[in-house]
Amino acid sequence: MDSHVDSSMEKYIGTLLDERYELLEIIGAGGMSVVYKALCHRLNRYVAVKLIRDEVPSDSEERKRFLAESQAVAMLSHPNIVAVYDVGSSEGNEYIVMELIEGVTLKDYMKARGALSDKEVLHFATQTLKALSHAHSKGIVHRDIKPHNIMLLEDGTIKVADFGIACLLSDDGEESGETIGSVHYASPEQARGGAADSRSDIYSAGIVMYEMLTGKLPYEGDSPEEIALQHLSSVPQKPSEHDSEIPEQLEAITLKAMNANIDMRYQSADEMLADLEEYRKQRSQIAAPETEETEQVAEPEKNEDYYVVNWDVAPIGRSGELTEEKYRRRVSRSRKVSMLSGFFGVLIFLVVVFVFLWQYWLRGLFEDPVRIEMPNFIGEDVEHIKNDPAYEDFKFVVETIIDPDNETGTILQQNPESGRHVTKSPDKIRVELTVSSGLVMVEMPDFVNKDYRQAIAELEKLGFVVEREIVADPSITRDYVVSSFPEAGEELMVGSTVYLKISGGPEIKTVTVPNLVGYYESTAINRIESANLVVGGISYVNNDDYAPGVVCWQNINANAQVEERYKVYINVSKGPKETPKPTPEATESETPPEATNEE
Repeated sequence: MDSHVDSSMEKYIGTLLDERYELLEIIGAGGMSVVYKALCHRLNRYVAVKLIRDEVPSDSEERKRFLAESQAVAMLSHPNIVAVYDVGSSEGNEYIVMELIEGVTLKDYMKARGALSDKEVLHFATQTLKALSHAHSKGIVHRDIKPHNIMLLEDGTIKVADFGIACLLSDDGEESGETIGSVHYASPEQARGGAADSRSDIYSAGIVMYEMLTGKLPYEGDSPEEIALQHLSSVPQKPSEHDSEIPEQLEAITLKAMNANIDMRYQSADEMLADLEEYRKQRSQIAAPETEETEQVAEPEKNEDYYVVNWDVAPIGRSGELTEEKYRRRVSRSRKVSMLSGFFGVLIFLVVVFVFLWQYWLRGLFEDPVRIEMPNFIGEDVEHIKNDPAYEDFKFVVETIIDPDNETGTILQQNPESGRHVTKSPDKIRVELTVSSGLVMVEMPDFVNKDYRQAIAELEKLGFVVEREIVADPSITRDYVVSSFPEAGEELMVGSTVYLKISGGPEIKTVTVPNLVGYYESTAINRIESANLVVGGISYVNNDDYAPGVVCWQNINANAQVEERYKVYINVSKGPKETPKPTPEATESETPPEATNEE
């Protein structure tokens, strides 16, 4: 992103988007959006909020791309991709909430370091390809892979960011005649304005690898058109011509990735990852013998390149020299000590293994298991049972439920059931008991003129079920409780339902129900909350028409007008119901008589 930011966007600093995200400072800017550091008041954490610029027209291609990014990244979840927490719109300004990355771009890192070591190139390229593999598996093409969009964290992890011009592989893919992506890293098909697919991202990743290896871009020119033309018709200078120390295999991977012929490139990110992994293995095998032959221990620098320490060794004087006889005695003594140490080490290991096997397996082979009949605990008092020495071989796990028909502490159910024979064990016999809490009455607290969120939290903590209704009330502050049923001071049984009327202000606002069908569950929830509605419940059902994880039904039609905070219920597809395979018997029974008698 450009470091320059117009003052027009500074006016949003201090703004609270959707009563949740407080914009604190500008941390970056691009052609169509500005990124702010923000505080999420709901979860009390810092996030990055990308806000579309004021001057971007509502029907422009840039705004469509921004909305496409929000839909694309909502489908992605990977440790090497910047996480997206939320999307929304506040007073006509669309925004995306992402994780806040404390780090530098790969571009800034290369500016400071120059050409990187082959180990660093392998490390960064592998993580980038893993991110692309995940995105491509979800049908998303990034279309703007470059070092500026690759964030480097302090621990060496990279995260791919900025899916602002991403597209779905399922799009029509019509040629636009417009170059999409940064011209230095754009694939030939992008340079000519054609459709991009996952192999276009691989080309861009190859350009990034070339720049990491050499510290230079493969193509330079005086204008974007000149650079684009080189992508189409030129053959890049080999990285080894810049630096002869660059490994041949890593060079071959780079050049294959950035082949101008799309069919000669790697056809998938996984295919390229396989070659990188093979290079990693060969590199480790080559490095291992060198390490063994080095007399002194090499220590890694922070960049993980290795060096050998050359120690200055002073010669030993004659007084320190060993005679041949002394040397033989010392060697003989060392061998005896080594043999004894090895013998006792093996002996201790065998003893530990035997104790373990005896405790958990062998003892059972020599001892007859003791089986006892499970007593009947139902109807007994749980405290009496737990304190009775006759049941010291049992470990009781108690679950309490509300039951006004039985006294407090009465056992209602048990598992295992009475009469069953169970094996006695040193760890005691586990028995699960369901116990009555009796009729528990609680006095209804007074929540009138208090924040409804606080009221609901306290009521649920007491064990009540809460139903709420938004009403217009000019005398009570918006979001505060107008009345409750039962009223304050009345006694009611724990587990009962409490009804709260909540002020919606002098008049209740209506909102438009968004379309949820066809969206992934997480995206649908964000759309519900962004519309100031409430998720009433989610059911998971089999559905032949929608992929697993996609919303297939909503209880209120899209574009309907409802009150704010209205509960919306959705069904999420589990995919088609599995058809059971017919058994041989079923197959025979379903055979028509005429087919059976065909012979």
